[in-house]
Amino acid sequence: MNRREFINWVGVGGIMTSLPIAIAACAPKTLESSAPSEGSTPSVSPRTDGFQAIGTTVDIDKTGQILNENFSAGKLLVIRDPINPAQVIAVNPTCPHAGCTVAWQKNQDSFVCPCHNSKFASNGTVQEGPAKQPLSTYTAKIENNLILVKAS
Repeated sequence: MNRREFINWVGVGGIMTSLPIAIAACAPKTLESSAPSEGSTPSVSPRTDGFQAIGTTVDIDKTGQILNENFSAGKLLVIRDPINPAQVIAVNPTCPHAGCTVAWQKNQDSFVCPCHNSKFASNGTVQEGPAKQPLSTYTAKIENNLILVKAS
C-alpha cells in the first residue's frame, strides 16, 4: 500500500466514524406523550393549550430556579413563589435597563441584576433602580410535577 492509498483509507475511516454522530444530530426530536421521569428534561414544544414543559419540580428544587434559554418567547427564569411554594413564577430574566440576565436571590426575595444591582420583586416589579421598567412575566403552573409556562 502506498502513501496515497493509506491517506485515502484514513480519510474514509474518519468519515465513517463521524457518520453516526451526524445522523443522531440531524434526527428529529420526538415528543413524549407521558410525563418525563424524575430528573429528566421534558420537551419544550408547545402543547395545544400553549403551555410548554420547562422542567420538573425536582429540577427547581435542586437549584431554586430554572433558567431556560430555549423558550419560544426568549429567555425564561422560573422560581417557586416565595409566598406560596406550591406555585411557580416565570419571568423573562433580561434586565430592561442593562440587558444582563438577572438571577433569583432567595435571601433577598428578589431578582438581582449583576450589572447595576437593579432589584425586582418576585412578580417582576422594580424594587430598586436604576431599572425603571419591570421584568416581563409569563403564566406558569405545576401539573403532574411538570413546570408549565405559557408564552403569551
